[in-house]
Amino acid sequence: MAIPFLSTPDRALMSTTQALIPVIDVADGVVIYKNGGAALIMESTSLNFGLLSEREQQGVIASYAGLLNSFNFPVQIVVRSQRKDITNYMKYLDAAENNISNEKLIILMKDYKIFIREAIQKRNVLSKLFYIIIPFTPYELGVTKSMAVTFSPGKGEKTLPFARNYVVRKARVALYPKRDHLIRQAQRLGVRLKPLSNEELITLFYDIYNQDPPVKEEKESFIE
Repeated sequence: MAIPFLSTPDRALMSTTQALIPVIDVADGVVIYKNGGAALIMESTSLNFGLLSEREQQGVIASYAGLLNSFNFPVQIVVRSQRKDITNYMKYLDAAENNISNEKLIILMKDYKIFIREAIQKRNVLSKLFYIIIPFTPYELGVTKSMAVTFSPGKGEKTLPFARNYVVRKARVALYPKRDHLIRQAQRLGVRLKPLSNEELITLFYDIYNQDPPVKEEKESFIE
């Protein structure tokens, strides 16, 4: 007698990528989840704390404490690390080298390009992006339907618990004031928060679920 959860299924378990992603839509800069929840994502600039004077550091710490104490709603902070891509920068250096007429400067430029390539390869330089996420729970849409969706796993609903326009409108009303509050508070830190547009959100999620760049087919060359 075969044990059910150890036996090999007759058919392969297959599922689409969209079925595994909790996001169902992006509208007006707001990410809409399948359960009726939503989120607003803002990209943050960085601040080199170590280069500030002692007085400036104390001011930043006080402003950051004020920011934390001003929270009366949940906020998520995400730090995304990626390997540094210097492709565009190297193209810029190649274009700059073509415009140099001085031979000594050309030699310096070539040495600099070699230094950059070796530094990236040896040190595995990472770029970091900072995101502030403001969530919107499905319970803010209506308790009855939201609880039914939350406590009914396995049904795999493909539609929102309410009409899409209603979800987007409720999410905007709840998220936009919080967004404006965080932008004002971040300015005191010398940090700028930029809400992501629909296109930027789609690109972000695509990069998260497709970390490897697409493979380009190389054409074979035949030399007679």
